[in-house]
Amino acid sequence: MLYRKFGKTGEMVSILGFGCMRLPLLPGGDSSKINEEESSKLIRYAIDQGVNYIDTAYPYHGTGMGSAGQSEPVVGKILRAGYREKVKLATKLPSWLIHSRKDMDKFLDEQLRRLETDHIDFYLVHALNKSLWKNVRSAGIAEFLEQAIHDGRIKYAGFSYHDQQENFDEIVDDFDWSFCQIQYNYMDEDFQAGRKGLEYAAKMGLGITIMEPLRGGKLAQSLPESIQTAFNRTEKKRKPADWALSWIWNHPEVSLLISGMNSMDQVTENIQSAGRATEGSFTSEDFQVIEKVKHIYRQRIKVDCTACGYCMPCPSGVDIPGCFEYYNNYHMFGKEDNYRFLKPEQRASGCTECGSCEEHCPQSLPIPELLKEVKAVFEPSWKMV
Repeated sequence: MLYRKFGKTGEMVSILGFGCMRLPLLPGGDSSKINEEESSKLIRYAIDQGVNYIDTAYPYHGTGMGSAGQSEPVVGKILRAGYREKVKLATKLPSWLIHSRKDMDKFLDEQLRRLETDHIDFYLVHALNKSLWKNVRSAGIAEFLEQAIHDGRIKYAGFSYHDQQENFDEIVDDFDWSFCQIQYNYMDEDFQAGRKGLEYAAKMGLGITIMEPLRGGKLAQSLPESIQTAFNRTEKKRKPADWALSWIWNHPEVSLLISGMNSMDQVTENIQSAGRATEGSFTSEDFQVIEKVKHIYRQRIKVDCTACGYCMPCPSGVDIPGCFEYYNNYHMFGKEDNYRFLKPEQRASGCTECGSCEEHCPQSLPIPELLKEVKAVFEPSWKMV
């Protein structure tokens, strides 16, 4: 395992962090029903192999963004028996649920109990955009973070970001942050904070954590034949995930990336990659391969959804990430890919255009309009039953 300095904190972090948003599930597919035994095996194995950064959040593995998920309490159990002392633990304040200064203390204290710890090493204000930052700032976020650091409940304060690049610098400048978390991968160099945000945060001394390095797994699994062929023709016989992760680690500004691993194969492969990914290890030929792959993907992907689930639950029951996944698969692979197996209420035709999903979408996608496109492909009235 390789380690890097985490910005101005001076802490040394493993370049691979374990993300706990997509842990293994029990049979049935309910995202709130975590397979705790399997999750424990994966996380403890990763820690034993040198991973020292564990990332979770208040709503992960829950029924929606307004409720507490099961990730935090499960992580708390897994980190028993001495594992808590081996890692730097990160979780996030649900910024969209904050209405007052009192709310901030309430959530942090609840999270400490759920995680069975007396402090959070890296505490993030979750999913900030321009409007959420304005709200939590007026509610007293600066005073809260400073007090929580002073009384030892958190060690370092940071934020995760989901908005346009032009608003990123303002948030960086508005508080003495220690670190930030942004979406970045070889398909998203100009998305949200993007490369400009990456470089600005590094300039300001922030530790930088990368989320969605594989774009919700889309850069690692079920690749189009043309993309897999492009990788296979190279002298370096890397797996797609290794290509994507190594491309990120090649950036000296990046401290670590978060990978949501839910199988032992994924854990072992990513750990192997993290043991050889030094800064500047990409060659000009490697970059040419990635540029070719990017071109192929851009021609195929129709909806830039990472299946983060922030839009769920839909009041009407529509499976929004599922609809977009089938829609992208249709265009990428030229087949329907089991859209018919969605329950009637889960299909795109169930959208009432209430707009609640758009308020929570980190990608700022025009979801109701896109669902109309999904419906047009999969649900002409004479076809669907």
